[in-house]
Amino acid sequence: MATIPPDTTAPRPSLDAAADDDDELLLAKHAPSPELTLRAVLPGLLIGCLLCFTNLYFGLQTGWISMMSLQSALLGYLLSLAPGFPKLPKFTAQENVILQTVAVATGTMPLAAGFVGIIPALGLLNVQDDGQGPLVLGFWQGVGWAGAVAFFGVFLAAPLRKQVIIKENLPFPSGTATAQLISVMHNEPPPASLRRRHVPSPQGDYSALPPSSADPEVPETPEQAQASEREERAQLAKDASQGWRALGWSFAASGALTLAAYFMPVLFFIPVFDIFHRGLAERWLWWFSPSLSYVGQGIIMGFPITLSMNLGMLTGWAILSPLSKLSGWAPGPVGDMQSGARGWILWTALSIMCAESVVSLLPVIFEAFSLLLGRKKADEDEEEDEEDPDRLVPAKWWAWGLGITSVLGVVGVWAVFRDEGGKVWAVAVGFLMGGVLSVLGVRALGETDLNPVSGLGKISQLLFAVLQPGNVVANIIAGGVAEAGAQQAGDLMQDLKTGHLLRTSPRAQLYSQLLGSLFSIFVTVGAYDLYKRAYPIPGPAFPAPTAYVWLSLARLLRDGSLPPKSGLFMLGSAGLAIAVAALKVKAQRSGYSWAKWVPSGVAFAIGFLNTPSFSIARLIGGVIEYMYYRRAGRGHEGIWLIIVASGFVLGEGTMSVLTLVFKTAGIGAATCWGCVGGICPSC
Repeated sequence: MATIPPDTTAPRPSLDAAADDDDELLLAKHAPSPELTLRAVLPGLLIGCLLCFTNLYFGLQTGWISMMSLQSALLGYLLSLAPGFPKLPKFTAQENVILQTVAVATGTMPLAAGFVGIIPALGLLNVQDDGQGPLVLGFWQGVGWAGAVAFFGVFLAAPLRKQVIIKENLPFPSGTATAQLISVMHNEPPPASLRRRHVPSPQGDYSALPPSSADPEVPETPEQAQASEREERAQLAKDASQGWRALGWSFAASGALTLAAYFMPVLFFIPVFDIFHRGLAERWLWWFSPSLSYVGQGIIMGFPITLSMNLGMLTGWAILSPLSKLSGWAPGPVGDMQSGARGWILWTALSIMCAESVVSLLPVIFEAFSLLLGRKKADEDEEEDEEDPDRLVPAKWWAWGLGITSVLGVVGVWAVFRDEGGKVWAVAVGFLMGGVLSVLGVRALGETDLNPVSGLGKISQLLFAVLQPGNVVANIIAGGVAEAGAQQAGDLMQDLKTGHLLRTSPRAQLYSQLLGSLFSIFVTVGAYDLYKRAYPIPGPAFPAPTAYVWLSLARLLRDGSLPPKSGLFMLGSAGLAIAVAALKVKAQRSGYSWAKWVPSGVAFAIGFLNTPSFSIARLIGGVIEYMYYRRAGRGHEGIWLIIVASGFVLGEGTMSVLTLVFKTAGIGAATCWGCVGGICPSC
């Protein structure tokens, strides 16, 4: 997610002058060493499990998840300083790259395998509208589906690495930011390519730091070296203590508030807006949720993204929702996704998402064709791949991997859904389409830090409206395959960018991604199965808003019916979204600093899908992020804000597991005092 770049940034003056000497030092420092170690993999799986539950929890609530690569690297570093962690040899930056690769692969499976959108959408099918009853997957069916789509995108990333990371040197802002953060925490020289060309990081700028002890300087005497080592160890211990304290307090505060809100739901459903007009909470779904986790998400997203989200929230919930209700276009209760205003404004959100996805992908498609036709000249500053061949992924590996995972994917999808999910040849076309769209998604991610997986899935849905007309299930499944491939390929490409900057073996990262994805299949399916047993999905507690987006488009492509007057607003909003997206793309590609303030269409549309409380809490976090960095800058002090935000997010996500156990055991709210009827899901 993009955040505000620093107001004043400049590369350290000595870096350009000493670039060649520094490169030799860097290569010597990053000589091959053990990277894929147990002390990197096991904490990565542990952190990934926390992220998996957290992403599933928030994804089912709002449809928005995060890679959390920065947070994974940060938690991994703090774990390496904890008592009892193996200290010899020293935990390296390259091991931290492996750790966060495993964690991201494990934590993002809820979106990659569609458990926050595709799977809930299949459970909403009905015979009258879709010609098919609900499809509810059992545990092993879920494992079969997740396994069918979990690895295809991983092997897609390997052949793209040389083109987009080595030859074109695309920035991949989040991957670059993670590399910057890891280099700071491990007291290593800034990544080589960043020292020649400053790349703004989306989570704060860690390249403009005071010289580290790893920089070339006058040789020290043995006594000075010992004193420096003692001082460094003392500073590490101090940093670790402060880091754990900040993480612990923020985690505990968020967890305690979540647990209190479970037993007293009004804490997360405060009808504060009723002071302006009675009934805003009960009738129009305007309440305030002081969730620290959503404040933390706002900090991670940054002020520009949260501002876009709240502009969408105000447009959807303060203008279009009352307009559709009072005009009789959406006569049902406001929160009803079928006949109410919430379902009516969903169509406007869908048009915005599709329009922006198409506009943002057009330059990527043009460049891809230019490269294929050989019309684009090589960049004069193109980097050479300095990795040893035995650390790279051999061509035959990814070729066989693509072939095997494609065949197993087609067989797996057909085995789970049979002909309901489309003919075998059509499923095969879906994987082929997913591969092509994944390439576009990777390039968009590399340039803009946004992987338009939802938009890519909808492009696949449009194709399958022609290949398998009238088959809603096949249409949704086709979109899910494309989304899974783009998500997995994008995740690994961000990690490969981090690894490239810190000289980590791409082969070790491939192993890490495969291991994390395999492990996460069972964690994700098991977690979703627990939530499904305890709560109706979609339902009041977990509305799964993106499920309605997938299903609504599939139904539109099947019978072409729209709610009254929604078509006019879809056309108008699509036209406006195209203009704004074109302006944003042009500004980003031209390097204008104000590009970050042009509203994001995806974030704007998410504001429509979620009730106002979620967006308001995130805006608070965005404002905190903006004010903090204006005061403290984006140097080393910026790390502490990331720690606090991570504790907020992980606290509620982890405590949700405990509340899930309470719900399954039949332990409900202790009191419904203060709750307005129909708002609190537990009352």
